[in-house]
Amino acid sequence: MNLPHRNISQDEPRSQSRPVIRQLDEGAINRIAAGEVVERPASAVKELVENAIDAGARRVEIDYADGGKTLIRVSDDGCGMTGDDLPLALSRHATSKIDGSDLLDIHTFGFRGEALPSLGAVGRLKITSRVEGGEGVTLSVSGGYMDPVKPAALTRGTVVELSDLFYATPARLKFLRTDRAEAQAISDVIKRLAMAEPYVGFTLRDVSGGGEGRVVFRVDPENGDMFDALHGRLAKVLGKEFAENALAIDAEREGLTLTGYAALPTYSRGSAVSQFLFVNGRPVRDKLLVGALRGAYFDFLSRDRHPAACLFLECDPHLVDVNVHPAKSEVRFRDPGIARGLIVSALRHALAGAGHRASTTVANATLGAMRPEVTEPRVYQMDRPSMAGYAAPYRPSTEGAAQSYAWQAPEHPVRNTTPGFAEMSAPSARMEQVAQQPETEALPLGAARAQVHENYIIAQTERGIVIVDQHAAHERLVYEKLKHQMAEHGVRSQALLIPEVVDLSANDAQMLLDLAEDLARLGLVIEPFGGGAIAVRETPAVLGRVDAKAMINDILDELADLGDSHTVQARIEAVLSRVACHGSIRSGRRMHAEEMNALLREMEATPHSGQCNHGRPTYVELKLSDIERLFGRT
Repeated sequence: MNLPHRNISQDEPRSQSRPVIRQLDEGAINRIAAGEVVERPASAVKELVENAIDAGARRVEIDYADGGKTLIRVSDDGCGMTGDDLPLALSRHATSKIDGSDLLDIHTFGFRGEALPSLGAVGRLKITSRVEGGEGVTLSVSGGYMDPVKPAALTRGTVVELSDLFYATPARLKFLRTDRAEAQAISDVIKRLAMAEPYVGFTLRDVSGGGEGRVVFRVDPENGDMFDALHGRLAKVLGKEFAENALAIDAEREGLTLTGYAALPTYSRGSAVSQFLFVNGRPVRDKLLVGALRGAYFDFLSRDRHPAACLFLECDPHLVDVNVHPAKSEVRFRDPGIARGLIVSALRHALAGAGHRASTTVANATLGAMRPEVTEPRVYQMDRPSMAGYAAPYRPSTEGAAQSYAWQAPEHPVRNTTPGFAEMSAPSARMEQVAQQPETEALPLGAARAQVHENYIIAQTERGIVIVDQHAAHERLVYEKLKHQMAEHGVRSQALLIPEVVDLSANDAQMLLDLAEDLARLGLVIEPFGGGAIAVRETPAVLGRVDAKAMINDILDELADLGDSHTVQARIEAVLSRVACHGSIRSGRRMHAEEMNALLREMEATPHSGQCNHGRPTYVELKLSDIERLFGRT
């Protein structure tokens, strides 16, 4: 049942209470537009800086106070505007970036002509500008009311100053966050634009409280070709570690070009904060592109880890619509399948080319864990030595030295419940006596020298040592073998002499039987055995002897975790990952030198062997210089 409209009275005739259509005044129109375009101070900064870049600026300075609520000032060295241009720039839908004949042929950040009039409607806006060879001019607008153009002193470019944002719409101020949160949002916007424009310099200052303020972020214009400039800019914005562990991306498909950098799987994050995507130079947050990025790393990361990447997708403006969101943060492709396929294939090709390479952050974390924490004991005033103690001359004491040495190596050791080396029932480390093979040490993963705790292989290289997790490494190798076999002609299977019957619930059994044909391609052949039971007749040959029941239960767990949201191919690859675990070298198995070296050589020849199936590293490389630094030798 529909309730009566609040504008229609029940006591009046319908003809007298009909709502009247009114034409809103220009001020109300601009305030409504500002609600869409200017959500918070960071939105205003984005619009103003994009205008500066569109004007050809090579250096942009941004000042803000109180999180941008009381002041936003953007200065640039762009082409500037004349006195005739300023009133037009503050008029709705007046722009120099398109002529209106083709709304898809867009090559600039802005094109609607809404930002400046919207900002002038909700705040106090002042624009000062000067074109080369012309005179400086200024124009102010407050709450939608424009002052006349006046002469002003300015060297070149444009300065836009926005004060008291949302003073004309005070209700909006209540929805803003703290000054610190708004300042962080401004910083994020500038960093995204800095990545999009590596040849432009940016300076961000916090001028709260007056004065010259504090520089929050600064990058100078980069030099060199596109990849060198972008790499240098990313090192400054995202950090040196990202730049060291990023792979260059350069691919093209059917008119779309993908460039940028994507990090190794072992350089992953706990959230998606390090994913930056650009379409024709415009920063976007598009679900299609984010999903494609996630899909490219699906084979290498667990579901709680996220890849890090900065990718630029370039195409003809007619192939993508950027006018589908008020803030232009989303886009719509004419053929989204091509864009997704390009991202997935380009990233997987780059990751395959990385071979066994692992992130340098793994070694840095290892070295950090090895360094002891230096904690200074708290010294109280009563414990400080007196002046007499400082004046007393030093006299060596043989008795004190003897006590010191006795403390370091007591003559009668104290018994301890913790077993020492001599009390252990079996050694936990073994050194292999192998012939010296200098040519083996020259290989990337070196020559095996020892196995510790029956799980970690120590190998010597020309520049240091490598520590390999034998189970994680072999699990990845088995997984890659299974994928290769399945892609060619299906995984080879081995028939069990006596089929193994596994009792399951009716739902679990039906779930597996529904995928029986796909599982057969993986070398796992199952049949119904009455009730909720299934019979395992064949298993993948590469696994050797396996516990069929445990493998079936692991496959069910993987299918339950994935649910129905993934494609059949993704579910098959996830099952392959679980199956590979059952065929890998187990922790606790002793390996001979030949076996360890064979594992190292296979890792060097196998793509993606630097991380296990869950994105964790399979080995850690420590440089000799780092080891010497641990012992204070450098």
